[in-house]
Parts: sequence; C-alpha cells; structure tokens
Amino acid sequence: MSETVQHVEQMVDATARADVTETFEEWQRLLQTLRARIEERFELHRDPSTADLESYGDPDNGPSGRLAAYAGPEIDWLVHSWIGDPRTGFVNLHLTAWLGPRTAVPHLGCALLLWPQGWFYVDAIPRGDLIGDADYYDRYYRDADEPWSTFKSEHPDFTWFTSRTGFIRASLSPTAHCYSFPPVRSNLDTVAELLTARVEQWLRWVDEAEPVAPQQRPALAARDLAVRRNIAERDPANVMGRRMFGDELTDRLVRGLWGGDRILERPRA
Repeated sequence: MSETVQHVEQMVDATARADVTETFEEWQRLLQTLRARIEERFELHRDPSTADLESYGDPDNGPSGRLAAYAGPEIDWLVHSWIGDPRTGFVNLHLTAWLGPRTAVPHLGCALLLWPQGWFYVDAIPRGDLIGDADYYDRYYRDADEPWSTFKSEHPDFTWFTSRTGFIRASLSPTAHCYSFPPVRSNLDTVAELLTARVEQWLRWVDEAEPVAPQQRPALAARDLAVRRNIAERDPANVMGRRMFGDELTDRLVRGLWGGDRILERPRA
C-alpha cells in the first residue's frame, strides 16, 4: 500500500484550491454529536480561558476558527476546535479528551482535515509504556490489532499517512488510524463509523475501569500534561496557524490545546 509522507503545508500547496464547506459542515455535525455523547457521561465546564476563542479571525472574508476547552471532575482537558477557511479548501477539526488520573484508560484523540483532500486520525492515546506493561497493551490494544490490519486491505481508497516528524510518529499507538483519502460519500461514511465506534468503545472503557491507586495518581497526572503539551507544541501543522494568524494568536491557540492558560483546576488526584 502507498503512503503519504509530506508536511501538511506541502500537501496544501501542491493541491488546487476547492470549496469544502459542505464536508466541513458535515464534520462539524459529526464532532458535535460525538461531544454530546461524551457530555452525557461526564460533567464538563467550559474553561473561561477559551471564552474569547469562541470565534476568531474573519469568518466572512478569510481564515477563522473556534477553540473551546472543557474540564470536569473526571476530564482533565477536552478540546473541541476547528481552524481554517473551508472556502479555500483547508480546515482542521479536533475533538480530544484527556482524562484525569483516577483511571489509566487511554485518552481519546480525533482529528479531521481537508486540504481539500480528506485526512483523519483517531487513536487511544496510551497512558504508559505499552512494551513494559504488557497487561495494559492486552487490555486496550490487542483486540484492535486485527481490525487495524484488516482496514488497510478493506479500504483501498485510504492511504496511510506517515508524519515526517519522528516525535509525532512516536506519539501514535500501534493501532492508531492516520490516513488520507478522497472525501467521497463512502469514505466519509467510513470515517464517521470509525470515530463513532471509537468514542463508544472509549466510554465503555471508562465505565469498566479500575481506579488507579491514589499514590500513583500525581505521577500519572504529570505525565498526561507533559504528553499533551509536547504533542500540541511540536505539531508540524502549527505552521498553518502561523500562516493564517501569525505567531501571537497561534501560540495562544497552541496553549489552548494543552491548557497553558487554563483557569479551572485540574481534577483532584
């Protein structure tokens, strides 16, 4: 199977512009539905540090976006965001949920991108060492191994995306989905089904999870924050934000992704 090995800005620059508003709006509805499912299970509160990011940029005439972050007793940081200009063919949407340290359930990561071709990512972000803790691997990743392998052969329209940044490659679990694809109806349906199934699985994991021993929770919380910050700050796609909005606002948005300006307290360990 072929693979995509390009930076996001290279893919954007090499592709003719096209209006992707229809697909963007469909994906907005999808992520809103998934966030609503999460809100049924968790108590969430909008962090005031992101209130003025409800709308930024120039929605009528150019690039714009939205970043909303939430926290609660069991959720350390949940981000629901988008950035770009769908009329010119580039938009990036995120729904990520980072759990507090009461359980060691993997975090939930979802991202959707139009450039104007499609791209998606969905993963169970590990909370520890999958090689050193084989039981953790068996609990959350072993059963996904065969479906992950089967996906490649069952969906030939999807091309594996390999980041040119080693740090980002290292952030993926062995059963992450990270593909580019033509955004036709059947492929859009496949992406929606995968993201919906992953959210439902993740919610089941949370309900079935055993509590982390209290003495282990501070270290887990510290690791979670370091992972979240490193991924946000080292994301190669941040260059697109700098192109559209400059350094000051982009730095603010990156801090919003990991909680650098947060006001609400983190969940008690």
